[in-house]
Amino acid sequence: QVQLVESGGGLVQAGGSLRLSCTASGRTFSRYSMGWFRQAPGKEREFVAAITWSDASTRYTASLKGRFTISRDNAKNTVYLQMNSLEPEDTAVYYCAAKLGLFQVERMNTYDYWGQGTQVTVSL
Repeated sequence: QVQLVESGGGLVQAGGSLRLSCTASGRTFSRYSMGWFRQAPGKEREFVAAITWSDASTRYTASLKGRFTISRDNAKNTVYLQMNSLEPEDTAVYYCAAKLGLFQVERMNTYDYWGQGTQVTVSL
């Protein structure tokens, strides 16, 4: 069993930055690929970024690459999402998720564990 706790959300003005953190319980964090997803009001949850456990390779949704960066620190059981040049359209609840395996990291239904989410609000 893995428990995930997100933090770092909040209110920021457009153009600003936030860094989200997701800390996992358990001693096998390094064996999980980690993903970030987000859900805006009235919209479906969507893939943001993922990082594999094996070689820390990363994947991003195309529209966010260049502004968002995912990274992980296995010693701290933590995955991060650095978000720069934030736009009002980035307003959403951001969720981290964990899965065993390396493939299909963009697919929400392949993840085994989910956090409760952290709210990010970007104002004009």
